Amino acid sequence: MKPVGIIANPASGKDIRRLVAFGSVFDNNEKTNIVKRLLMAMDSVGVEKVYFMPDYFHIGPRAMDDLGIALELELLDMRLGGTQDDSTRAAKIMNDLGVACIVTLGGDGTNRVVAKACADTPLLPISTGTNNVFPSMVEGTLAGLAAGVVASNNLPLEETTRRAPRLELWRDGELADIALVDVVVSAASFTATRAVWDASTILEIFLTRAEPNHIGFSAVGGHICPLPPGSGKGLHILIGPGERRVRTPIAPGLICWLDIASHRVFGPGEEIAVSHSPAMIALDGEREFGVAKDQRLTVRINLEGPLVVDIDRVLEGACQCALFVCDQENQGGSHEAGKGRPA
Repeated sequence: MKPVGIIANPASGKDIRRLVAFGSVFDNNEKTNIVKRLLMAMDSVGVEKVYFMPDYFHIGPRAMDDLGIALELELLDMRLGGTQDDSTRAAKIMNDLGVACIVTLGGDGTNRVVAKACADTPLLPISTGTNNVFPSMVEGTLAGLAAGVVASNNLPLEETTRRAPRLELWRDGELADIALVDVVVSAASFTATRAVWDASTILEIFLTRAEPNHIGFSAVGGHICPLPPGSGKGLHILIGPGERRVRTPIAPGLICWLDIASHRVFGPGEEIAVSHSPAMIALDGEREFGVAKDQRLTVRINLEGPLVVDIDRVLEGACQCALFVCDQENQGGSHEAGKGRPA
């Protein structure tokens, strides 16, 4: 049984969009409760050790309080900087430790920075952010059971995971950064509150997924040219007077009109230049860096992004293999949690 990693971002679900768009708040007490359910579920199927990224709220240690389970939780030995780089460094450490998968609590931005360093360690994302296209809304108990099954190595990874695409930003021949869902070029001249919520500043959008049933810039593309997960294509949208207008929820409760000048679908072999400079680049909903005047920045889609655990397929596979079933003789007549764990 392999260990499992957990990265719970204490800052997710708390940005300015709570003030301007009335988004739901995932406070750290709720994240602690989710982690409690994760740990109890993983313990019930035999996970023996979990590595946890430390944080200022002590989510991991709080979650272990009074649980009374055999599972061991170990905090990573790392110095915190109080930035998103903490999650990136934690993902690298967990990958080096050989965890079976990394459970993330956060939104698109959290998973983006984890994906930068997780290599081929699968991600199991739980949505606790603002714009949640990449992570799923899933009950922590089910996520914990799925993580435990992955850790047990009873099911082949190729049957229980899928490869997510990523957008790559290249500057002067070097990879500058990545995004999992969207790259937004904005006229804003500084990062400010980081989150993108003012539609009037948006200049162009690059997408790996264009789905009208999501919140955020993926929905903009979904109203123009839908691209479901696994399409193998990207979408580039130029904002401005032209072919049509779309009304889209770019954040919870924030529905805006955007003028669409043009759009095009592109594939893995294509490289598209960012059309505007100077400008600010936002990755998966958060402003990250600026493009200087006359600086050339290009975007590509790479289909070999992070591995993602498909929770439905894991649990269906576990049932088909009877991993959650044992006879009464082996059970010893007891229905206590932790008995009858899969081998």
